[in-house]
This record gives sequence, C-alpha cells and structure tokens, in this order.
Amino acid sequence: MKIILSRKGFDSAYGRVPSPILPSGELYSLPIPEIMPSTHSRQYEEIMMGNHSMGVIVHDLTRGHVKPQTPTHLDPDLNFASIPRPKNWKPIFGQAGAAESHLQNQGVKEGDVFLFFGWFRQVEQVAGKYQFVNNAPELHVIFGWLQIEKRIPVDSLSQIPPWALNHPHCKTVKYAKQDCIYICADRIKLPNIQIDKSGAGTFKKFHPALCLTAPGARQKSTWRLPVWFHPLGKKSSLTYHQDLTRWKLENSCVLLKSVARGQEFVLDCEYYPESIGWLCNLLQLSD
Repeated sequence: MKIILSRKGFDSAYGRVPSPILPSGELYSLPIPEIMPSTHSRQYEEIMMGNHSMGVIVHDLTRGHVKPQTPTHLDPDLNFASIPRPKNWKPIFGQAGAAESHLQNQGVKEGDVFLFFGWFRQVEQVAGKYQFVNNAPELHVIFGWLQIEKRIPVDSLSQIPPWALNHPHCKTVKYAKQDCIYICADRIKLPNIQIDKSGAGTFKKFHPALCLTAPGARQKSTWRLPVWFHPLGKKSSLTYHQDLTRWKLENSCVLLKSVARGQEFVLDCEYYPESIGWLCNLLQLSD
C-alpha cells in the first residue's frame, strides 16, 4: 500500500491566496480557477461550503481578483453536498501530465490512499466581509482523503461511469497526454486494521494533527512529521524528498523542508509500516 500526499487548492500561481479556516474551525479548500473552461465547468458561486457560498468567500479573500462567476476546476471533488449530484455519484479525483506520470511510475494503484493537503490561513468576518486574520500563520493542512477503487484513463470513455462525465478531467479536450481519473472505494480498507470510514471525504474542522507545518515555523513548507518518516537507512523515501539534508531529527519528531514544487509525494508503506496506524488516526478525525 502507498500513501500519497497530494498538494491541491489555491496556490501562489492559481488563486494566489490561502484557503480559509473559518472562525468555527471549518476547513475548506478552494479549488483553483479553471484554465480550460467548458459548458460543464462550475462557477464558484454555485459551490456551497456548508452554509457558505464559495463565490462570496473567494471574492472577498482575493479582493475581487477571483469573481463568483469565475469557472472553477472542482478537483478533487470530495463533498457530496457542495453541488447538486447525479444518482450514484462518488468522490473522484483527476490528474494529468508529469504528476500523473509520477503516480504511474511509482506504481500507485487500487487500494492506495491520497491525502490531500493545501495552503490555509485563518479568516474572520469584519463588517460582513471575509478577511484573513492579522498575523495568522500560513499553514499546510491535510483537508481530505481518497482511497482508490479504480483508475481510468480519460481516453477510455466507455469505462467512465455516466455520473462522472461532468468532472473537469472528462471533457473532450485533455489536459495532457497522460490524463486519468481516480474513483474512490466505498469504504476504507487498511492492512491489519479495522476501520469504518468512507472511502473518500473531507475533514470538517481544523485539528493540529492535520497540520503539516511545524508550530512556529517561519515557512509553511517546514513540516513536523512523526520520527519514523525519516528516510535514513531505508530503501525508499517520500518521493521528491530523498535529500537527507532536508530532514532534521528533533526529539520525538522530524522536521522536513518540503519541496516548493510538485504535486504528488508518494510514501511506500512497505518501508514505513507505522504509516498505516498514522493514517488510521487521521481518518478518525473525520467524525
């Protein structure tokens, strides 16, 4: 089994502001604007974040640079309640280009689990408008998961379920030569661990255990991870992080200077058996 730390949502190039942690602690990843809009593309104002319109939030936080009517690349698509759904809908994720090639080269397959993380910051409402809390830190936070039931190349149109055809990666124009969708399992299955959780979903509220960024770190890319993540003496490492100078042991944890670029960081659980229990504990926070 493999765990993939998958970077998603607004970033410094697309959206250009962090996703919000609301005053209630609710955690919502803002999907990036769509670079190849189609008739199926959803606008931000069509997407609900609990009782909140995503259109209002993106307009306020970007100071109007991203408008409520802007088409959005709703991917990963994990929340049933965010938009009206067809019958039999399931959470789904698409990947293309170099990132998809990396997943295939690492042997990512059915049963492997994506942990989606992104750039977040606390927000507040002042005079009816959303704004970032002054001096609140920028953080990398895990916001969702998806265990793979099936990977389908978008060229294989006959294999794509009808309910998935409106997904951004299932359009007539591909994002890249390598372009695939990942459909979730119905329920999570982990080796040697009993757990009763959906095969995909979002973490509703912020929790310190979901925060990758080390407490007090000056950069969000400085992560604090369990000590067993350190690759010293192991045959495998978190991909893109083989350089041992990026890792620093510190008491019962390890600090990692995570890379600034790249979307999919793959961990082979065969060499990191503790990762299964770690994943299980994270999924318990979805209650």
